[in-house]
Amino acid sequence: MFCGVSFLRAFRSSTSLLLLMMDNAQILPPCKKLKMENSSKFSSEENTHDKPCKQSSSATPIKSDNNGNSDIRLEYCTDERELENNDSNYFKCYADLSIHRVMIGDYSRTQTYRRAILSNYKLFHQKVVLDVGAGTGILSLFCAQAGAKKVYAIEASAIAKQAEKVVVENGFSDKIIVMQVKIEDAELPEKVDVIVSEWMGYMLMYESMLPSFLFARDKWLKKDGHLFPQEVRIYIAPISDHQEYEYSVEFWKKVEDAYKVDMSALASTAAEQMRAAVHVMSVDPAAIQSHASCVTSMHLATVEQDNSECAQGSFRCSCFGRKTVHGFVIWFTVHFPNDIILSTSPYERETHWEQSVLYIPPVHVEQDTVISGKLWIRKGEVYHRFLDIELDYQIDNGENRKMKFKMKD
Repeated sequence: MFCGVSFLRAFRSSTSLLLLMMDNAQILPPCKKLKMENSSKFSSEENTHDKPCKQSSSATPIKSDNNGNSDIRLEYCTDERELENNDSNYFKCYADLSIHRVMIGDYSRTQTYRRAILSNYKLFHQKVVLDVGAGTGILSLFCAQAGAKKVYAIEASAIAKQAEKVVVENGFSDKIIVMQVKIEDAELPEKVDVIVSEWMGYMLMYESMLPSFLFARDKWLKKDGHLFPQEVRIYIAPISDHQEYEYSVEFWKKVEDAYKVDMSALASTAAEQMRAAVHVMSVDPAAIQSHASCVTSMHLATVEQDNSECAQGSFRCSCFGRKTVHGFVIWFTVHFPNDIILSTSPYERETHWEQSVLYIPPVHVEQDTVISGKLWIRKGEVYHRFLDIELDYQIDNGENRKMKFKMKD
């Protein structure tokens, strides 16, 4: 799930032109490919922490740097307090068909859900189903095709009106009931046998839709009911990314070669801003410097509502060889009955979620260097659909490094 629009293309166009001029002057290596879709930069800050999974009271957002594009982020004002307890803009952007076009066009996402539902048709045949966050209704239609007796398609945004048209056009108006309402306010005439939902956001937890999924589970799912998905996992691994470092930082050291103006004083600030942002991007598997470590696994049938606002866990990675590590890549997997898995791993087909990257001060590693630590991904302290992210890591038995990030528009 995601929502947003493009907002930095003018900047990127001017930057691309400047880099092309400098590249012609042979003062920079070929610049990193400028992604025109599905790439985001979010704001964050560095800080210390030593806390359990609770809201931090010291989070102070830093405005994100202008080094990326986005076609899919939530477009909100920068002052989180203007958004506190107000989801009107969130649901408004989900009324735009372009958002749903990108999601449905994500083949891995949509086809995996279709396969999970149809291959488990025995769980759906003549059963009552609840679709949480139904959007244009495609998952509800898959459930009807699998033989569901009744499907309650719950969608809070105005796209529900379009879902009704799709349901009628496909001949399922007698089985699928579309309701434009938040799941927390919905009133159903019966309990359901199955709940389906595509609730996942960037870094799994962005947009904070998991609590709504669990609310539906606790209120409407029968005791012996089934959840689609039934489990999620978050993974982390160190990466080496000289290209991004050269593009974002070394640029400022080489401006003088093109224009005879020394701007190298900006390099340190550029490095700080690069490390202050959560980068949503597609990571080259060759950049990954260890096997992935599973930070956490959530079994959605048993996870408590109180624990749904934070994903946390420890990790331990053993490096492949002599390299410079510039950060960590994070991805997630989504598990359905019958061993069907939707993966956002860099090793799998690209999805609209891509991966999330946290950059750190570069550190040199050798073969079998151990990088260990803890990761916290929390619901935003002020606006609940944003994320507060904390990272605590160390190289071998070296000094603990603590960093704090804030994923917001």
